[in-house]
Amino acid sequence: MTSPEKIWTAGLVIIGDEILSGRTQDKNIGQIASWLQVQGIRLAEVRVVADIQGKIVEAVNALRAENDYLFTTGGIGPTHDDITVDAVAEALGVPVVIHPEARALLERYYADKGGVNEGRLRMARVPEGADLIPNRMSGAPGIRRGNVIVMAGVPHITAGMLDALTGELEGGAPLISETVGCWIAESEVAGLLREVEDAHENCQIGSYPFFREGKVGANFVVRSTDEADLRSCIDSLTDGLATSGYDFTPGGI
Repeated sequence: MTSPEKIWTAGLVIIGDEILSGRTQDKNIGQIASWLQVQGIRLAEVRVVADIQGKIVEAVNALRAENDYLFTTGGIGPTHDDITVDAVAEALGVPVVIHPEARALLERYYADKGGVNEGRLRMARVPEGADLIPNRMSGAPGIRRGNVIVMAGVPHITAGMLDALTGELEGGAPLISETVGCWIAESEVAGLLREVEDAHENCQIGSYPFFREGKVGANFVVRSTDEADLRSCIDSLTDGLATSGYDFTPGGI
């Protein structure tokens, strides 16, 4: 269901002492803002918060009350200072529980990596009533409860969680997509993908590498809420591939 006349908004809470100290440079604000725009949702406010439970609770409650969605990144790992789940549960007024599906995912993921220990099991903790967001990169899933979405802080893992959410949120306009496949290592066209995406602000390009028949390839999925913008982006991408001497397959491989 969509409501084009409504401006849908999201707040974002970036959690972690390492961001505030400068030891880690945040890369999630940009990718989340870009992803939200393609979903028809505007990123309205961002707060960077230390690993202090009361501060996280305060930020989560403030931004979720003011926006249609509240995203958090960081603080859902296996160590004692990963307190985001506890803070979000406190903000929502629910207890923390072990999600059985998350536990099963972790047990499978760590089966050949020493098994699930107390620290790793922490990544199965969720606010009661939460659903899971798939994570293809590592065993630990993201968390969604109502309009609150809790994700990892590592940018490439965050990106995978965003991809799993693509098209799942109610927003300002329906999402449309088109795929182009190419027998090429994605690293060879990373610059082209970036240039094309930068030139089409209402579009997002997802790159999905694969290895088949002894060869590497990738499918490039262009998403937008506007048919004309999508077509322009696809045309630019395929023109760029052709100019660079690469054959491509409309619809994907």
